[in-house]
Amino acid sequence: MGRTTLVIHGGAGTLLKSEMSAEKEAAYLKALTESLEAGNAILTNGGSALSAVEVAVKSMEDSPLFNAGRGSVFTANGTHEMDASIMNGKDRMAGAVCGVSSVKNPVALSRLVMEKTDHVMLAGAGAEEFGREMNVPFESADYFGEEWRYKQWLTVKGTDETALDHNINPDRKFGTVGAVAVDKMGDIAAATSTGGMTNKKYGRVGDSPIIGSGTYANNATCAVSCTGSGEYFIRGVVAYEVSALMEFKGLTLQAACEEVVHKRLIDLGGDGGLIAIDRNGIPSMVFNTAGMYRGYIREGEEMHLAIFE
Repeated sequence: MGRTTLVIHGGAGTLLKSEMSAEKEAAYLKALTESLEAGNAILTNGGSALSAVEVAVKSMEDSPLFNAGRGSVFTANGTHEMDASIMNGKDRMAGAVCGVSSVKNPVALSRLVMEKTDHVMLAGAGAEEFGREMNVPFESADYFGEEWRYKQWLTVKGTDETALDHNINPDRKFGTVGAVAVDKMGDIAAATSTGGMTNKKYGRVGDSPIIGSGTYANNATCAVSCTGSGEYFIRGVVAYEVSALMEFKGLTLQAACEEVVHKRLIDLGGDGGLIAIDRNGIPSMVFNTAGMYRGYIREGEEMHLAIFE
């Protein structure tokens, strides 16, 4: 039996302490704490890493603070299109959904895709049809229609501009959420969920639901969840790249994460960050922006929370 560990993120970007009120900072730290506590309760009771990451991500999907689930941003049509994925490191089984508009917790539907179908990814109306067959909770548009997200959309509505989440300059913040964990059996897992880009068109899908780009887990190496400029994470196959550097070049988890985030991603022109974990429960939280909502809890240690660099 090893030491359990859970790591989470709530998005990376230009997060400046000077631009964040004490009340807003406290609200984010509270939401991160609740996510860690929910997932860690699974691990301490002998539950699986897969269940822990699902529960941790669901907690953030239920919060209006993050661009996932309830807090998802608006598309160019004034709707919501959410993406999510989950992966089990023990057998490398994975599930994902993209372009769902009324599923309360896309990460939970992703797990059902993994466990109840022969597929990895379901999209749009088909994914929602499957969700209804599985009796997952659905919500009306009002549930996802946070007023501040609506005002954010109005600043770019009717233009070709897209925005990544909710800063004054919204291009500087990425609100994807994610979790990685290792359980008492040494199995690892990863999950990621997002509402995508404000004012996105044409059913755009980012890296979050794409296995190997935004999410990856393999017991032999690591589990990874990414946040950032999705097109670059897709082109760089970022989540898998971390695993490959460990497997084929013998890099440590931290060295692999730093190589990918601080060199390979930047060489492509991308920015953002990731969280990762190995079977020994060693956490890594690396980003090339000014900040990333993040935290982890290891068995026998105090909880660690941070926002700024």
